[in-house]
Amino acid sequence: MKKLVAILLAALCLLTLAACSGKEEAKNDTAADVKGEGVMTYAEYAAAALDSEVVVETYVQAKQSWWDNKATFYTQDKDGGYFIYEMACTEDEYAKLVPGTKIKVTGFKSEWAGEVEITDAKYEIEEGNYVAPATDVTDKLGTDALVDFQNRFVSFKGMTVEAYDESGAAFAYKNDVDKTDDLYFKVSKDGKTYDFCVEFYLTGADTPVYQAVEGLKVGDVIDMEGFLYWYEGANPHITSVAVSK
Repeated sequence: MKKLVAILLAALCLLTLAACSGKEEAKNDTAADVKGEGVMTYAEYAAAALDSEVVVETYVQAKQSWWDNKATFYTQDKDGGYFIYEMACTEDEYAKLVPGTKIKVTGFKSEWAGEVEITDAKYEIEEGNYVAPATDVTDKLGTDALVDFQNRFVSFKGMTVEAYDESGAAFAYKNDVDKTDDLYFKVSKDGKTYDFCVEFYLTGADTPVYQAVEGLKVGDVIDMEGFLYWYEGANPHITSVAVSK
C-alpha cells in the first residue's frame, strides 16, 4: 500500500512539473508575441508614414552607444527589427538595458540615407525577455527582399573576402590616422560583391570581431552575424566572423 501511494505521489509531482513548465513556455511565448493596448504590430509600424508617431514593444538586442543622456539600440521582436536612435536614457538606465530586456518605445518613425529608425523616443521597461536568433539572409543579398530584414539580427554564410581597394588589402579603416574607427571590408557570393562594416561604437578595437576582420586575408571564406543596418543600401554591422565550415 505504501509503495502504491509513493508511486501515485511521484506521478502527481511529474504532472505538476510538466504543467508548470508548459505555463512558463506559454508565458515566454506570450511575452514575445502579444502587443499591449495601443501598441503597433511590426506590420503596422512598417506601414506607418515617415515622421508619424509610433508606439512599439520590442526587445533590446545590442547597445551601440550612450552619450549626453541619449542612447542608441538595436532592438527586435519576433516579426521585425527596430533601430532606436538617441533615445532619452541616463547612463545608469543604459547599464540596465541588457540584451533581452523588453521595452515599450514611443517616438517618431524617421529615415536617414535609407535607414528607418525611431527618433525622439522615450521608453518604459516591461516584463518579458527575448533574444533573437540570427536569420540567414545570404540568399536575399542583391534582391529587393533584403530590405524586409532591415535592423534584424542576421547571418551570412560562405562569403569570400575580396580586396577592399587597389592596395589589395582585405579591409580599410574609416580613419587611417589613429585607426580607432569603423572597419570596412568587401565580401562576395555568386559573383556579386557587397560592402560590410564593423561599427566601432558597437564593437570596438578590443572586441573579437574587430580583431578578426583586422586578420582577414583576401580569399578567406567566412560566415558572419550582425545587424542589418542600411546606408544608401545594405550596410550590415557585423558582430561576429568565423571561418566557413
